[in-house]
Amino acid sequence: MRPRTLTDYIGQTHLVGEGGVIRRMIDLGSVSSFILWGPPGVGKTTLARIIANTTESTFHTLSAVTSGVKEVREVIERCKAEGASVFSKGRPILFIDEIHRFNKAQQDSLLGAVESGLVTLIGATTENPSFEVIRPLLSRAQVYTLRPLDAPELDRLLHHAIDNDEILRNRNVRVESTDALFRFSGGDARKLLNILDLLEQSTPALQPMVISDAVVTEALQENPAAYDKNGEMHYDIISAFIKSIRGSDPDAAVYWLARMIAGGEDPVFIARRLAILAGEDIGLANPNALLLANATFDIIHKIGMPEGRIPLAECAIYLANSPKSNSAYLAIDKALDLVERTGDLPVPLHLRNAPTKLMKTMGYGADYKYAHDYPGNFVRQQFLPDGVKDTRLWQACPNPSEDKMESLRHQRWQR
Repeated sequence: MRPRTLTDYIGQTHLVGEGGVIRRMIDLGSVSSFILWGPPGVGKTTLARIIANTTESTFHTLSAVTSGVKEVREVIERCKAEGASVFSKGRPILFIDEIHRFNKAQQDSLLGAVESGLVTLIGATTENPSFEVIRPLLSRAQVYTLRPLDAPELDRLLHHAIDNDEILRNRNVRVESTDALFRFSGGDARKLLNILDLLEQSTPALQPMVISDAVVTEALQENPAAYDKNGEMHYDIISAFIKSIRGSDPDAAVYWLARMIAGGEDPVFIARRLAILAGEDIGLANPNALLLANATFDIIHKIGMPEGRIPLAECAIYLANSPKSNSAYLAIDKALDLVERTGDLPVPLHLRNAPTKLMKTMGYGADYKYAHDYPGNFVRQQFLPDGVKDTRLWQACPNPSEDKMESLRHQRWQR
């Protein structure tokens, strides 16, 4: 059921619909490197293959799970040999699935080929590229976000499968209701097709295959893993896990943790999400939370599973019971927004280093006040650029730890 043309491709109209940026690339026959970021089952690999077929480019694929620098270099060498081929209109396309799993050295090995235009890189990732892809590679490839399929798109996929799948079109399929089917699919085309496959296999050959809320719910309760294949990220469960900890419910946190462990979730993924949560949702209210989360991340690498379930549970319970604050999260986002709006404001002269005589004569470092030379190791002076010198970026949240920090700040800067 994998689409082979844009006509059959369902979803992502903001990218491949009329006027969409990827649609324009395909129509012009000139495809630049980019990374597709989105949840599983929304068409990342399919879109890459359609682009290769439509532009008549040779298509090479690597999985970051099984490939290393050696495999990357071998593919690049093959692309060099194909670069002048009369049988290929476009540049060779190198598709890397789960590119977020490549380490820095592996990503570095791609830079030269992408920079020179030897290959068109198309990466696919379920993780935020800003955190998982090195900056030099991000600067050479646009990032396009793919969205989960909505109900009309899932409905179109359902009827396309009924009409075109070799098995389903020879069955008496009755669609009575689709709310449960679409809810369990969660915007994932692969999940929807897996559920249809399960319903078809569990329906006797001579009976009508009924698709209804009751039938789908019963089938999936009896086969809880049927729509969530091993190795895919369980976005619905990790979301419930994170929100339970954020909401200070340790019982729910341990329950969702157990669901992920029983489902074969990667423990490193869980530990990494705990570390992110410790910084984002607990933060300065309890700075020790980040230390414990980091220790958990480290120990998971050292001991693995099944023993790793114990420190994971300890960390989850501790984070759930910790006081919460998102002040650091809000502060950095506010600062990034300020930087985007104001650009590269000059560093005040008194804060600049002056390693040369010329710099000293230009005023670099002049009038800088060394804090340790003053009572309490503090002296008032300007640290922000002139254009934003009075801006407040960090606002304390009401908790004992930050109340103390705010009190100290007030005492220092208001005296």
